[in-house]
Amino acid sequence: MNNQNLHNKNHLSNFRKELRSNLTPAEAKLWSELKGRRLLGRRFNRQHSIGNYIVDFYCASEKLIIELDGEVHNNPKAKAYDLKRTQFLEAKGYSVIRFENRLVFEALPSVLLTIQETFNMT
Repeated sequence: MNNQNLHNKNHLSNFRKELRSNLTPAEAKLWSELKGRRLLGRRFNRQHSIGNYIVDFYCASEKLIIELDGEVHNNPKAKAYDLKRTQFLEAKGYSVIRFENRLVFEALPSVLLTIQETFNMT
C-alpha cells in the first residue's frame, strides 16, 4: 500500500470529525498557532488519519506528525501503543514529534521553535 492510500480512510471519517469538534485544551491552543499557515507558511491538518491511526497534527509538505500527550499516555499499555504507532508511521517515512500537553501551556514558544527546527529549509 503506498502512502497516498494511507490517508484519511473513509471508515475513520466520523471519528476524525468528532475529534476535531472536541479538541483538548492543549490541542486547541497549539492549533491556534498552526492553522492558516501561521507557522512559516506550512499547512497543517488536525486529526488526520494515516493508516488506521489518527494523528493530532499533520504537515504533508514536511511529512511531519505532531502528537500531544496528556496523562492518559503515562501508563505502560499506552506507552507500548504509542511506540508501535510511532514505529509504523516512521516506517512509512513520516517524522513524529511528541510534546506533553503541559508544555503547550508552559513553554509554547519553545514548542513552536522545536517544530520549526524539524522543517526542511531548502
